[in-house]
Amino acid sequence: MPLVAIALAALAIGFEQLVQWKYGPMGIIAFVALTVGVKARNTMISGIGAVILVMLLAQSG
Repeated sequence: MPLVAIALAALAIGFEQLVQWKYGPMGIIAFVALTVGVKARNTMISGIGAVILVMLLAQSG
């Protein structure tokens, strides 16, 4: 169990760094909003984070 938790934490940190490198501060804000919304089970906050991430992804394509 601890090994799985460490692996998931490393994956999450790696993804966060990738988002920050590629999309800047707005990407981090969107990722944090999505994460907080999912953890708090608040669909509005997670939806806002998801929409911002999709807009950033569509913009860079």
